[in-house]
Amino acid sequence: MIDYPKLLENGWGMSPMPKAMAESLLDSVLQGRETLQLETKRVSGKMVGKALQTICAFANTHGGWLMLGVEDFDKATGRDRLYGVQENPEAVDELLRKVRTNFTPPISGIQPWFLMTELRDGKLDQLICIQVPPSDKVHSIIDGGTWIRLPASNREMVASEITDLSYRRGVHSAESEPVDVDFDLLDTGVWRLFLQGRGLASTDIADQLYRIGLAKKASGVLKPLRAAVLLFADHPGALLAASGTRADVRVFHYKGTLEQLGDVPNLKRPPKTFSGQVYQLISQVDAYVQDELAQGLTLAASGFQTVHRYPVRVIKEAITNALIHRDYRLNRDVQIRIFDNRIEVISPGLFPGRITAATVHKMGSFSRNPLIASNLREFPVPPNVDAGEGVRMMFSLMRAGNLYPPQYREIRDQAQEAIVVTLLNEERPPVWEQVSDWMDRNGPISNGALCQITGLDTLKSSKQLQKWVVQGLLVSDDTRGKRNTVYRKPSQLDADLLHDIQPEGS
Repeated sequence: MIDYPKLLENGWGMSPMPKAMAESLLDSVLQGRETLQLETKRVSGKMVGKALQTICAFANTHGGWLMLGVEDFDKATGRDRLYGVQENPEAVDELLRKVRTNFTPPISGIQPWFLMTELRDGKLDQLICIQVPPSDKVHSIIDGGTWIRLPASNREMVASEITDLSYRRGVHSAESEPVDVDFDLLDTGVWRLFLQGRGLASTDIADQLYRIGLAKKASGVLKPLRAAVLLFADHPGALLAASGTRADVRVFHYKGTLEQLGDVPNLKRPPKTFSGQVYQLISQVDAYVQDELAQGLTLAASGFQTVHRYPVRVIKEAITNALIHRDYRLNRDVQIRIFDNRIEVISPGLFPGRITAATVHKMGSFSRNPLIASNLREFPVPPNVDAGEGVRMMFSLMRAGNLYPPQYREIRDQAQEAIVVTLLNEERPPVWEQVSDWMDRNGPISNGALCQITGLDTLKSSKQLQKWVVQGLLVSDDTRGKRNTVYRKPSQLDADLLHDIQPEGS
C-alpha cells in the first residue's frame, strides 16, 4: 500500500474523498470518455511525464481532475478499467514529488485525494484523484514545455500562444508597454487635473510620468506607457492606431429588439463614436447613453413608448468596467448597443485570471489594467474606487429594481474575443430567483424540474423556459433528444466536471 502518512508528512494532506463526491466522480469516469476537465491513467513509470503534462494543461486551461489507476476508455469499459494504484506505487510517489518541484511558477491549490473502490478483479483498493484548479498564471514544466488542454487531450503551446495566454490571463498587459508617442501630446487639461488630484507640482511631464511608473526606457529612450496615452492624450485611439490597436467607444441605438442586417439597418441614427481620455470618456459615454434612454422608444406595434428602468449607477458601472478592464492590445473598440428591451456592453478581451461569467459577481477585483485602474482613483472625482465591489453593486441594484441580474458571457468564436454584459429592461418574475438558485446548486434544469419548483403545468412551464431562452437567460440543450431537453445558464456552458463535483460543504 502507498505510505499515506508519509505523504501527509510531506505536506500533501492526502485525504479520503468524501463519499458523495467520490461516487459522482467515479460515475462520470465509468460512463464517459476523457473530457476537457477529466483524464485517467494507469500507474506506470512512463505515466509520470504524461501526468505532469496533463496537470500543467489543466492549470493553464479550466482546471480538471486526473484519476490514477484507471485504464483508458478505448482499452476497456466499465469497472474493467479500474486497476488501482498498486501496479506501481513508486510512480505515484514520484509524480506527487514532481508536482511540487517541476512547475514554474509553482501551481497552487492542487489537492490529491484517494478513494476506495472495487477494482476489475473484485479486490478493494485505492484510486488517486488529483484535483487541479484553474490558475491565473501561465505554468510550464521545467525542461518540459508549456501545455494547454484540448477537449480530450493535451497540446504543447508555441511561443506566440504562451504570450497570448499571458495577456489573456492578465499576467502581462498591453497598458504597460512603451509606445512611440511624444510626451508633449500628453500635456493636456486632463493631465493637469490629475496633478491637482495628486497634489503634485506641474513640472516636466516625462520626468513625472517616469517617477509614477507611467513611462519607462526602451532601448535607452524614455517613452510613455500605453496607460499614460489612454489616461492623458486627447485622442488616444488615433495615436495608438499606428500600433494596430483601438481605444474608442461606439454606441449603436436600434429600433426594436433585434439587429436587422442589410442595406438599411434598423438604427435610430448613425452610430456615435467617442474618443478621449478614459476619465472623460466614461462620463461622456454615460451621459450620451442616459440621454438616449430618457427619450424613450416608440414601439411600432403599440405606439407606446418604452420606459427604461435601468438604475443609473448600473449603466455607468458597466461602461466604466468595459473601459478599465478591456484588453487594449486588441484592434477593436468598446461597443454599446441599445435595444428596446436591453442594453449590451461589449468589451474586447476575455475575463482575466480565474474570473468566469459564472463567478464574476462573487469574486473580488482582478484588474487586467492595474495602472489605469489605480491612477483613475487619483482624479478629483474618480469614476471608480477600485475596491472590487462594482459588479456586486450592479447585481444588487438590478435586484432592488425588480429587474433581471446582469448577464455576462464570453464570445470566443469570433476573430476578436469579447465579453458581453447584457442589462435586460424587463421585470423579473418572482420565480426567477428560486429557479436561478436551484440551477446554481444543481446544474441544468428540465421542464419537469421547473414544474416541481413552480407548480406550473407542463405547457406553462415550457413557455416560461422558451421565454427565458429568447431573453438570453437560458440556453437549451437537446443533445440527448427533445424529450430530454435541459436548459442551462449561458455562464454554465463552460462548467464541467470540475465545477459539478466539489467537496461536501464547499
